[in-house]
Amino acid sequence: MSPDALFQLANTAALLGWAGLLATPLAPRLLPRLSALLVPGLLSLAYTGLILAFWSGAQGGFDTLENVMILFTQPEIVLAGWLHYLAFDLFVGAWEVRAGQRAGMSFWLVLPCLPLTFLFGPAGFVAFLILRVAHQSVRPTVAGQVAS
Repeated sequence: MSPDALFQLANTAALLGWAGLLATPLAPRLLPRLSALLVPGLLSLAYTGLILAFWSGAQGGFDTLENVMILFTQPEIVLAGWLHYLAFDLFVGAWEVRAGQRAGMSFWLVLPCLPLTFLFGPAGFVAFLILRVAHQSVRPTVAGQVAS
């Protein structure tokens, strides 16, 4: 399969995973698990295949910014890097949904963090962490009084 075809297939798979997260209220136990395991697992498998096939012949490395830039001039290595982003961002998005569920947060509170995580990874993760801390700091009220 060509790098361009694999790129298109991986993007489609990732979008289906994100669609599953967005549809979580329809199947709150199933969809986050599929989006957390199946799609990132397949993307990770493709990533591993690319690394095994092309890493040894790649120029550059991770020791300097210049070497990283050289490393990411080979299409198959760039594609592996892209699959890395797709897999981990989706995995983190699914974790946000599950962590929100465990914390008793409404899905609608978590929802704005998902596009941020999809587009900007760590920024969405930080937004979710802030939201979760804020949610945990709100104390339930009993008969109009703040519980201690």
